[in-house]
Amino acid sequence: MYNPILIPMITYADKPFDDNESLGVLNKYVREWFSSKFDELTPPQKYAFKLISEKSNVLITAPTGSGKTMSGFLSIISRLFDYSLEGKLEDKVYCLYISPLRALNNDIHNNLSKPLEDIYEMIKKDKGVEIVKGNIQQVRIGVRTGDTTQEERRKMLAKPPNILVTTPESLAILINSEKFVEHLKSVEYIIIDEVHELANNKRGVHLSLSVARLENIIGHDVAKVGLGATLYPLDEAAKYLVGWNGKEPKDCVIVDASWSKKLNVRTICPVKDMIYATDEEIDTNLYKRLNDIITKSKSTLIFTNTRSGTERVVFNLKKRFKYGEDIAAHHSSLSRESRLEVEELLKKGGLKCVVSSTSLELGVDIGTIENVVQLGSPKSVTRAVQRIGRAGHSYKATANGEIIVLNRDDLIECSVLLDAALKKHLDAFVVPQNALDVLAQHIIGMSLTKKWNIDEAYGVIRGVYAYHELPKEDYMSLINYLAGNYVGLESRRVYGKIWYDENEQMFGRRGKLAKVIYMLNLGTIPDEVAVNVFNTNKKWIGNIEEEFLTKLKEGDIFTLGGRLYKFEYAKGMKAYVSDAHASAPTIPPWFSEQLPLSYELASEIGEFREKLSVMMRKHMEAKGISRFRKGMKMPDDIDKYLSTLPIDENSKKAIFSYFLEQMLFADEVPTNKFLLIELTKGMDEKNSNYIVFHSLFGRRVNDALSRALALQMAEMFDVDIDIMINDNGFLFRTEDPLKLSQKDMKNILDDIHTIGVSTILKRNIRKTELMRRKFRHVAARSFMILRNYKGYKIPVGRQQMSSQLVFKAAEEIDPNFPVIKETYREIMNETMDLKRTSELIASLRDGKTSFKIIKTALPSPFSHSIITFGHADAVMMKERHKYLQKLHTNVMKRISGK
Repeated sequence: MYNPILIPMITYADKPFDDNESLGVLNKYVREWFSSKFDELTPPQKYAFKLISEKSNVLITAPTGSGKTMSGFLSIISRLFDYSLEGKLEDKVYCLYISPLRALNNDIHNNLSKPLEDIYEMIKKDKGVEIVKGNIQQVRIGVRTGDTTQEERRKMLAKPPNILVTTPESLAILINSEKFVEHLKSVEYIIIDEVHELANNKRGVHLSLSVARLENIIGHDVAKVGLGATLYPLDEAAKYLVGWNGKEPKDCVIVDASWSKKLNVRTICPVKDMIYATDEEIDTNLYKRLNDIITKSKSTLIFTNTRSGTERVVFNLKKRFKYGEDIAAHHSSLSRESRLEVEELLKKGGLKCVVSSTSLELGVDIGTIENVVQLGSPKSVTRAVQRIGRAGHSYKATANGEIIVLNRDDLIECSVLLDAALKKHLDAFVVPQNALDVLAQHIIGMSLTKKWNIDEAYGVIRGVYAYHELPKEDYMSLINYLAGNYVGLESRRVYGKIWYDENEQMFGRRGKLAKVIYMLNLGTIPDEVAVNVFNTNKKWIGNIEEEFLTKLKEGDIFTLGGRLYKFEYAKGMKAYVSDAHASAPTIPPWFSEQLPLSYELASEIGEFREKLSVMMRKHMEAKGISRFRKGMKMPDDIDKYLSTLPIDENSKKAIFSYFLEQMLFADEVPTNKFLLIELTKGMDEKNSNYIVFHSLFGRRVNDALSRALALQMAEMFDVDIDIMINDNGFLFRTEDPLKLSQKDMKNILDDIHTIGVSTILKRNIRKTELMRRKFRHVAARSFMILRNYKGYKIPVGRQQMSSQLVFKAAEEIDPNFPVIKETYREIMNETMDLKRTSELIASLRDGKTSFKIIKTALPSPFSHSIITFGHADAVMMKERHKYLQKLHTNVMKRISGK
């Protein structure tokens, strides 16, 4: 029924099975139960029931409300009831369900318990039922997470569930539990839910290794089922799910029902003029629009991009429209109890509206949502589809979503984003490769279970897609570190965690405390706390999040308590600052929370910019337009083109005006194939000198590219350079204007190519807070420093101090020490995008991506959001608005001939 598409060992299900064939694979009672509860099979179920019954590895991608969970489970439940009727169902775990969310685990338990009970009762009531031996056994389901009590764990050990619902961390513990692992040796199926939330990060890599180790314990591969809502590319997700077999992925069938739910989406601009509308007018129109949506809908889910934004929206809605307890906030800073209460109220219809940052975008069951509203850009097509897909709780329902924008860059970004979503485009994810810190944990875990031959363990590890190309050299370097073979680390209290016999090529458990250390310290999520901020006189000012500290470079200016401060240095969990004698911050305080613009969306925006600018240039040249005139009519073909986007009339006019202003002022529109470099001056108190790089390649590329260019430019011109990074580009601020020429830029690109982007970035990163903090995270995952010792939690400040001492010692021993190497790899490949930055440098050098340097008397319209980016927080927002108006007024004077 499905034909292979040539990706070796990975096939796509291209035709659904008919309903009789799909339902025919189910146990009689399971089939009767399903038919009594559902009128028809959903798209993913038409493929999955049959495939999973055959124990195929299956990856299912489908939207919220499409019956995805039942697609994954029903054939397995049917098999377990077959065992029960045959008298073969034992007190063992046959199916593992793994999700990154504890709340989702509880949902699954609750949602499956009733069907299992109903089917059991149907069988008991059937007087004609044939049971091979003994009494019919109930198929049991249980949850094992960090919240499971000791009493519940003891009961589970004595009588394990047949379906075990758990998390990646709990599975890692269970496979190292001598008694409970015996119950896992009968596992036949592993279901991994929310694959899109695991495959692209170290937590997902950790899970892959646990699954590979479990299969090694069982002695053979088990059938795997992956569930996800927004996955691209699907073959990459399939490789993550099933693993590697020598030179190719293992077998997997992909069921792609990801676009079975219709989208009804639109970008909304709440005011006619985003530049000159007053703050009060913007707020009034914004909250009026939100109130209209809320009052006309049974339930509304509003997404913001920051936790502070969530609280601000809830406060304003309650204040302006007298909402009471029927509106609530939901974000990760709230207690677990508060979040669960909101989820339950929403599910039961007790809330009209919930406002969330990121915490409700995953598949937690929150009942039927009629409308989703996103405030500002979600920064990726995939995230937008994920969030808007929460609306409409069935696959036949339409997901209604609106994105409300308040600035012109967000307007273009969100218009293109929703158009891409309607065209079924998604952002690509990448599985992290060769993460040495996660591997260190699992090598220690493996050492606790038996004595391993070096090559045997290497084979198990290379069976995981994230390690299928792991160099033997890196593996052995890690083994030597874990065995304590690096002389000089014991003086820093870094001791061997495994024993390793080089002659016999064997490794195993070392010491009585090894298992305790493993159990108390495993996992990939780092400990993070608030960092106290002091001035140079050691007076406490306030605190900032540690993630924000990682973004700060010496000399960066930020706001705290309504005042501007310059970052000097940090020690442990204390940051030291001085008063900033500057007109604006270089980084907004919410920057660490702000999701980065994806490379794919940046490319889509670039293509849109190119197409629209070509159309506009044609009209401008044909009509000899060189000045701006009020009331200029939009040409019909441009009107028609913009009308193909999911936008309102205000948005259409704003986009046209924005492009017209940029082209009349600078005569150039930057795209993803054309890098515009603008030498200009700010209109602030200091008349700052700026070099604006209109770099439309996503923030991760901008982060890496800006560092590489700044380092080489600072050397060439012997100047200090302040950097500000934005999704649409970055800027350099210098004391004196730089006379950067096309030839200079070519020489800089040649130097970067010769030295290597990686080498330059290492030089830049080495002494930053980003490196210090990330090294602590990696060292903690590698058990180089411990987060918990003998049950005592070690304070984060002490961890940070220890990690800095350990870093110096390790670097002296070997600059390529595995934990240091992994820190650089994580920063350059996950925080930044080394691969695409290197490709971009090559493309700029060979002319495939062109660049041009222009000099402007004042900043061009497309640079305004970059220059004012540092103002973008609640305290500075009014100043930013005034500055934008000032910049725009002067641009309009110039292009109007005044």
